[in-house]
Amino acid sequence: MLAYLARRIVLALPIMLGVALVCFALVHLAPGDPLVSILPPDASAELQAQLRQLYGFDRSYPEQFAAWLWRALHGDLGVSIATNRPVVGEVLKAVVNTLRLAVVATLIGFALGGLFGFVAGYFRRTFIDRLASMLSVLGVSVPHYWLGMVLVIVFSSQLMWLPATGAGPGGSDDWAWDGAHLQYLLLPALTMSVIPMGIIARTVRALVSELLDQEFVVGLRAKGLTSFGIFRHVVKNAAPTALAVMGLQLGYLLGGSILIETVFSWPGTGFLLNSAIFQRDLPLLQGTILVLAMFFVLLNLLVDVLQTLLDPRIARG
Repeated sequence: MLAYLARRIVLALPIMLGVALVCFALVHLAPGDPLVSILPPDASAELQAQLRQLYGFDRSYPEQFAAWLWRALHGDLGVSIATNRPVVGEVLKAVVNTLRLAVVATLIGFALGGLFGFVAGYFRRTFIDRLASMLSVLGVSVPHYWLGMVLVIVFSSQLMWLPATGAGPGGSDDWAWDGAHLQYLLLPALTMSVIPMGIIARTVRALVSELLDQEFVVGLRAKGLTSFGIFRHVVKNAAPTALAVMGLQLGYLLGGSILIETVFSWPGTGFLLNSAIFQRDLPLLQGTILVLAMFFVLLNLLVDVLQTLLDPRIARG
């Protein structure tokens, strides 16, 4: 187990380096001047040269990448061009807000998706199977930004049950897990949970349906095992694959959704990325993308380890 874990960590290191390189390249290949948001229209050439030297834009791309990567390894992602504040503080604050949203969306999506999938797979070719499958397909197909706007119209504008935007009565700085703050969290969490719910439901349904046709289930029935006992064995065999899908979906949720967080004005990583793109704030943009990508790589590593604990055959393979 330790050897497998060490091998996975070693394999993750070049992936992280490649992610950092791709992140830097994509951000700098985008058209536009990164200093346009802070330079006055009549800025002199001398002022432009001073600012480019200050932010390191006067050096070649390899030199900029090496300097940025070295600072990032020491926890320094630079200074935001738009706000003149450290990028690390801005990103960490947004990540915390997205984590709050992702945790609630994860609980909703995983619980409903797993329930629909197991029920549909266990009651194959019945009305329950068709209903659960229809709900999962609908969840994957409906545009989540459109669903978010519909929920705002229904529950905020018409019924006035829940607030439409924001992250709490006093913003996200004084967040508490109470009813007043959870009201702001409910609509974006429901919207964000729809897609992973549909994907997980379809995956679990296919797994359960396939497992029920295997010979070991026939043998368990022949031995007189109860339906609940068979269900436990099916869940245990379906868990590694379902866990891998859930881990990927959690990574997407941690990455946030630019459209969902923009619709609800939720101050998370998606909203921060949206602001950085429109302001052409390169340090903030590449810092946010790097942190989210590292989250995704580390989450996949964690899922691989958990899969090995559930199914030792993976490590032996």
